[in-house]
Amino acid sequence: MATAAAPDSSLLSLLYRSYPTVISPDATEPDYLHATPKIFPQISYVEAEEADVKQWLNTVSGLKHVLAKDEKHAVESILVQLNTHLATRTTLLGAKPSVADIAVYALVAPLVEKWSPEERTGEKGYHHIVRHIDFVQNSKVFSLQIPEEEKIAIDVNDVRFVPKPVDPKEEKERKKREKANAQNPDAAAEKPLVVGQGKPGKDQGKAAEAAAAGAPKTNKKEKKEKKEKAPKPAPAPAAPPSPSLIDLRVGHILRAINHPNADSLFVSTIDCGDAPGSDNTSLDEETGKTVRTVCSGLNGLVPLEEMQGRKIVAVCNLKPVTMRGIKSAAMVLAASPRVPEGGDSHAGPVELVNPPADAPAGERITFQGWGEGQPEKQLNPKKKIWETFQPGFTTNENLEVCFDSSAVPTVAGQEGKPAIGKLVTASGVVCTVKTLKDATVR
Repeated sequence: MATAAAPDSSLLSLLYRSYPTVISPDATEPDYLHATPKIFPQISYVEAEEADVKQWLNTVSGLKHVLAKDEKHAVESILVQLNTHLATRTTLLGAKPSVADIAVYALVAPLVEKWSPEERTGEKGYHHIVRHIDFVQNSKVFSLQIPEEEKIAIDVNDVRFVPKPVDPKEEKERKKREKANAQNPDAAAEKPLVVGQGKPGKDQGKAAEAAAAGAPKTNKKEKKEKKEKAPKPAPAPAAPPSPSLIDLRVGHILRAINHPNADSLFVSTIDCGDAPGSDNTSLDEETGKTVRTVCSGLNGLVPLEEMQGRKIVAVCNLKPVTMRGIKSAAMVLAASPRVPEGGDSHAGPVELVNPPADAPAGERITFQGWGEGQPEKQLNPKKKIWETFQPGFTTNENLEVCFDSSAVPTVAGQEGKPAIGKLVTASGVVCTVKTLKDATVR
């Protein structure tokens, strides 16, 4: 159990222990602002991120001040701000670690330790702060030297209330409105509405003129003559089932990290070529690109370094799912050996499907002979379209990814369709895997 009053819980002591080559034990007032690139030399930071670190260090200082004065309202206000910010981010900068995360941990961890389960993950709890504290104290990204007995005991499965996921676009718009209202409060104030004194419309004006001239009033309730309804057109014949209903695209993984709450998952930031403002996307602050957050069960099967800055094939119209607190808006396509019925299908090895390295993010990928029509915007889980066609996804002797229609009874032997169709980009280049032949792809 962590001890809130222990000297080692302070930020300075924590940095001394964890990064002795960066923070001198003789320093009494280290330069926290410029410590981040020294603590994390393998990560580059742009000017805007350095400004964010400075701002959060100031926020932490402000929280420390109001905690000392026991100003409960101010403390709550800062904690709400922090919790809301972390709702769509792994770290304060989004995905990159910084000394600001460690500063938050040093100050807030003792508070979290004292919180009841309701205060942690109840309906009005600070879910995202709790998750952040657990991530910082345990993640290899930070590698903090904290003895196990001093860590905050957090049960990631003890969630009393599941909050509605925060939409990054809505949150950004909300902040814009708040800023605009703060700058021009008069524009934000709504004019009072006086009942019966609304501005007369065109029809009201005509009615007033008619009444003044003594014209008879028309009965608005008079029934209009019924018009004959045109016969409904016959429904168009349903298109034959096809794997083209599945939205397969080239994806570019900008970065990937370990899931903070699940050892088996990676969390990837992927450019899938979506237009700005598209559903289930957000703006990547580092690159300015429109991206999707994707959770994949590849941790332990694919090295994390192989998930960085690479092209993959993404399934982009599955219904988004929340995986241990993070909303996943696509799936990364990978191959694995076939296993007998009842065997462990996740035992490995696993290889990601490789599109051409020069293919642009968002380029559509289809199976040869099955590329007609457009994919559905979002697959209806009840129709089980993915489950129907996925058994036909395979690799051949040449390590090419293919669709074997004989494995899908609903389309097997369909007239004019190939028995085997290779997975190709719009330019006709085949997608492949590294070594796995006759493997299943999902």
